[in-house]
Amino acid sequence: MQWLKSTALAAAVTAALLCGPTAEAAPLSDENLAQALEKIFQERPDLVMDVLRRNSESVLDIAQQGSNLRRKRSMEAQWAEDMKTPKSVRTADRPVLGPANAKVRIVAFSDFTCHFCQQASHTLDALLREYGKDVSLVFKNLPLDEKGPGAAAAGYFTAISLQSGDKAWAFYRAMFANRDQLVAEGEAFLKKTAEKLDVDMKRLSKDLHSKKVKTILTEDQEDAQKLGVEGTPYFLVNNMVVRGALPLDLFKDALDMALKNPAK
Repeated sequence: MQWLKSTALAAAVTAALLCGPTAEAAPLSDENLAQALEKIFQERPDLVMDVLRRNSESVLDIAQQGSNLRRKRSMEAQWAEDMKTPKSVRTADRPVLGPANAKVRIVAFSDFTCHFCQQASHTLDALLREYGKDVSLVFKNLPLDEKGPGAAAAGYFTAISLQSGDKAWAFYRAMFANRDQLVAEGEAFLKKTAEKLDVDMKRLSKDLHSKKVKTILTEDQEDAQKLGVEGTPYFLVNNMVVRGALPLDLFKDALDMALKNPAK
């Protein structure tokens, strides 16, 4: 019986702490118990604190669930607003991973040297596997350091894509799989990776300095500025904005919402 009372009290305290409709703890329907608990809150705060301490893991778990639910609802509200405003970015002359006519297109603004972009690349791989023909990916380069290895990698990715979309995506995977090596070795690692992928190095050298590559990279920067991108990774899921390296389950929520509300 004492365990039951303590558990009920812990649940009530947790619900009170969450202070809002997002709390998922089951409501205490017994009016007498509710009155008794209210009296305890007022007269025995020491007991409340003792119960919280003894049930700290459960309390934290429930609080985290409430926090996650608030975050999810906030993002869903933002995405609903996003869908009202069409967003146009340039994707021509860029390789597409997945069907060109996919119901949902993810446009990723990313930096090959960004740790969170690396995390997000794994999430994108999982999404593409799970959603198959319904989703495609376009990668837009947004290196935060214009003179660093991320900018050099952006040039390589774009130049390689003019030769082969498949080789460009293989290069993309190699960059994120070996981000530390890219940061440490820079240009030497880029050349070594391109050679392993059997890229035409003579053409690559020429394309790296071509007007075409410079135009694509400039367009990516301009599109990011137009959207107000402040950091990477940043995604457009059709017209919905996803900021940062979201956990897989939340990114799936965005895709599911986009699939239910096709872009016009």
